[in-house]
Order: sequence, then structure tokens, then C-alpha cells
Amino acid sequence: MKQVYLLTGKPGTGKTSLIKEAIAGMKDKAGGFYTEEIRSGGKREGFRIVTLDGQQAILAGTNIPSRYRVSKYGVDIDSLERVGITALDRAARDCRLVVIDEIGKMELCSTNFREAVLQIINGGKKVLGTIMSSPNPWTDAIKGQPQVRLIEVTRTNHQQVLTELSLWLMS
Repeated sequence: MKQVYLLTGKPGTGKTSLIKEAIAGMKDKAGGFYTEEIRSGGKREGFRIVTLDGQQAILAGTNIPSRYRVSKYGVDIDSLERVGITALDRAARDCRLVVIDEIGKMELCSTNFREAVLQIINGGKKVLGTIMSSPNPWTDAIKGQPQVRLIEVTRTNHQQVLTELSLWLMS
């Protein structure tokens, strides 16, 4: 079995929900982070990093002044590195499973994040993450690594993917 499982697919197909469901019973055996939307008045205002041990930081927002921009969002590289990379480093050192949700355009603005991801996926631990589906030379190279199992999540295969992830996590 492969050591790195990366979920890909269109926005809104439930990739983050699948990860949360798959790791629900792992408690201290998993570490890392996931991202979630920040909404206000029904509109998406940005994205938040949430570590598996409960820390939070703003990853990107419409009101964040930053030279790093993805669409209408300014990306807070300092928050990503201070909270996100720290959580990944701690998970790589102390946990059985490293969760990286996500490897996307905003996160790729950080060279340190890219380096951390490379170290983790080549480090021999189990890694469960999400990765952008659109073409990108860096993420395409990650997807092509021999230790990576890439799974496309659709609206119709949620249960099938959850079953596969559960079996993999128990192995």
C-alpha cells in the first residue's frame, strides 16, 4: 500500500469532510491541519487554518493586504508558516498520520510550505491530504511520486473513498 493518500476533485465534493470522517477516531495519532471557509452574510470572506490540536489562524481573506494574492484573497504567509507548518512539523515528529488539507494555490505561495510538504511525503509516515486538481508543475510532480495514491473525489463516490481510507488507516 502507498504511504501518501491525496484527495483531489472539484470544490464542494467533500474532500475535507472525508478527511475529518476518516480520522475521527484517531485522537492523538493524527496531526496537521485542514482549511475551512470563513463566511459572513452568506459570502465567502476568506479561509482559516485549523490544526488538529485546535489552533486556528487566518490563511487568506478579502481584507488581508498581502503581496501574495489568489483571486480576491490576500494570503497571510506568516500565519500559514507559524501555525500550519508548525503543526505539520509536530505531526511528522510525533504522530502516526500527517494531515495536509490542503496543498493548493494559497499554500503554494510559501516556499517553506512546499519544502515541508516534500520532506513529509518523503519521510516514510502515512500522509492524508488534499491537493489542487488544476494543472500546476509543482503539484503535478507531487501527484506523480511513486508513494502517492491520488483519489478523485466526486459527489457520488464519498462512501467508497471513505471505506478505502478507513482500510488504509487501519493497515
